[in-house]
Amino acid sequence: MVRINGKNIEASGKLLKDYLLEAGYDITRLAVEKNGDIVPKAQYDKTILEDGDALEIVRFVGGG
Repeated sequence: MVRINGKNIEASGKLLKDYLLEAGYDITRLAVEKNGDIVPKAQYDKTILEDGDALEIVRFVGGG
């Protein structure tokens, strides 16, 4: 299980990019922290999610 934004989700073994796309995220407008470290966008397709990982996904929104 991977803890994503406080919820346990079965995503072990998936690439981060694949999980984000399957979950409906717009990967151009977000930031991902994995186990306390920011994951560069260039690493999304190289980062494999593993049991025990903790992710925080933050979406950027515009407004004024």
